[in-house]
Amino acid sequence: MSGKPLPPADLRAWFWLIGASALLMAGYFTLPLEWLGERRPLVSWLVFAGALVGMSWLMLVKIVGVLRGTARRPVVWLVFLIILALTVFAGTYYVLGAHRVEFAGLETRLDALYFTVVTMATVGYGDITPEGQTARLVVTLQIGYNFVFLAAAAGTASRAIRGNVERRIRGQD
Repeated sequence: MSGKPLPPADLRAWFWLIGASALLMAGYFTLPLEWLGERRPLVSWLVFAGALVGMSWLMLVKIVGVLRGTARRPVVWLVFLIILALTVFAGTYYVLGAHRVEFAGLETRLDALYFTVVTMATVGYGDITPEGQTARLVVTLQIGYNFVFLAAAAGTASRAIRGNVERRIRGQD
């Protein structure tokens, strides 16, 4: 480690990530998600599908950019997309959790966020369980999303970090 401070552009990118993540969490905990759900199933599914398609597209763009060597600050973007996925799935689980037949043990937004993190981390404590068919479908979609996109994001982030470390080492020789 050279002990050099991060360049201002890198610091801005990380501050942007912190700010964007804080805004996502603030929105998650304050937006009226109750507006979605059983009363508006078509709108709810369209919002969820649009969010999944949008996140997947952004993830693919960043992964392709890393593979081509054209991505700017890919690790920051990939971390943001992971936090975005957490927020989207947590919001979906919260909306589904309003129907007691869908989830056992999920009652609050924090419960939904916790369940999403536990599912994403493949821990599965079993204290919150999807019991309805819709909840099981969404959990299955999250697991598939985790396998495909988050595994690819982790590999891509690892490749980007390794490339940065190699460039710094070569620069010191």
